[in-house]
Amino acid sequence: MVEHDALSATRESYDAAAPTYAELFRDSLRDSPLDRAILGAFAEVVRARGDGVGGGQVADLGCGPGYVTAYLGELGLAAFGVDASSAMVELARQDHPGLRFDVGSMAALDIADGVLDGVLSRWSVIHTPPPELPVILGEFHRVLAPGGHLLIGFSASEGPSHPTQVFDHAVAPAYRWWPDHLAAMLSESGLAEVARMVREPQPTDRRQFKEIHLLARKAA
Repeated sequence: MVEHDALSATRESYDAAAPTYAELFRDSLRDSPLDRAILGAFAEVVRARGDGVGGGQVADLGCGPGYVTAYLGELGLAAFGVDASSAMVELARQDHPGLRFDVGSMAALDIADGVLDGVLSRWSVIHTPPPELPVILGEFHRVLAPGGHLLIGFSASEGPSHPTQVFDHAVAPAYRWWPDHLAAMLSESGLAEVARMVREPQPTDRRQFKEIHLLARKAA
């Protein structure tokens, strides 16, 4: 019940904040060459997998207003978005009418087994209570095809003695993760880390947290 209440509260908070959030982050990729670089690398490995079966099909899970989903499409991927917030999905559909966006939960995806070449989870697990994260990682593994890749982004906790930490997020309570700890959880879910990017906090950042991207692969 705690986890269900957390999801409901997060959904309601993002529904209320959707227009402000969309406007605030609309141009964030334009201003972040490192984010564009890691998304570009992700697109390359997914396209390589997609040359076999599936054509580079990717789910952007926790897609928000859809600007990253659209960017993945520009990189040559068959991308679609899923978000728990119906308000976010409605904005995404309005701004990107040529793309598919669905309302759904990462803990119970309405996606068949093994059909995706890639999964993007960009700061979408941060509101997940730690006991529930293995369920979501298991869903990522389930929907990926053999050899498919996951790119997951999150903020780092302070060290290995603090594998998870709560922080004050503007929309809903959120969690930071120690990268090695989350990489181990990925491994337990059948997703092996193949690369990581660590972005050190900049003086202009409101929160002085390291930003982490882990690229993981499902066994072929």
